[in-house]
Amino acid sequence: MTPLVVEMKNVSFGYRGRRVIQDADMEIRKGDFVAMIGPNGGGKTTLIKLILGLLKPDRGTIRVMGTAPSKAVRQVGYVPQDVHINRDFPITALDVVMMGALGTRGRRFKNAGKTRRGALESLDRMGMAEFALKKIGDLSGGQRQRVLIARALFSSPGLLLLDEPTAAIDARARNDFFRLLKEINQEISILMAGHDLVEISAHVKSVACVNKTLHRHEHAEITEEMMACMYPDSPEDICPVDLIVHGLRRRAPKKQGVDGTP
Repeated sequence: MTPLVVEMKNVSFGYRGRRVIQDADMEIRKGDFVAMIGPNGGGKTTLIKLILGLLKPDRGTIRVMGTAPSKAVRQVGYVPQDVHINRDFPITALDVVMMGALGTRGRRFKNAGKTRRGALESLDRMGMAEFALKKIGDLSGGQRQRVLIARALFSSPGLLLLDEPTAAIDARARNDFFRLLKEINQEISILMAGHDLVEISAHVKSVACVNKTLHRHEHAEITEEMMACMYPDSPEDICPVDLIVHGLRRRAPKKQGVDGTP
């Protein structure tokens, strides 16, 4: 059987008495490409932080690479949500990737030349080598995201976690971005949080619906349950045409006749 990368059993977590994750079970195996979808506040980012060991569950167990999340830090690459860049700060794309060498507590650049070469190789893998000496603030949203992934991959992890990675990327660059992730997935398992169900489902292997509880779908086909997860208030009011054309980005109530019937 394919080795387990993440094993989550009966995990619950809350902030200040408010339950955010309830009895979540999930397995991610080597070679998986899983998308987590759900509404804002549904618990996607919390689950990522639990896998990273930044948060500890109130109940249940999490194993990453067969050990506690805190002991698997170097084996997990992470690209967070909403990375704000100060455009005036004089840091280059290469500098950002080299920070990946500081991923573990107390680690320092033991060999600056080797670290620099490794960072350049990571940038080249992302198609960003020519921008190595460019200020990170001068790059486009898609280019910055590639640099951040290069940093996350610097330590050769077995798992890549992405939190809303396409939020700052224009539509034209997204297809290239997902093609890049597909290449990465040949070697590394990926767990990605996102909102655009239609766009995501065309590229991933399976989907996990997260809205306090977690439901794993082994295939990426869109289902009514996924729609209900994205729109928990009134999924029956989603317009099918809007679903197809706009990728669940907007809601459109069904038109009703004079007598109130659909």
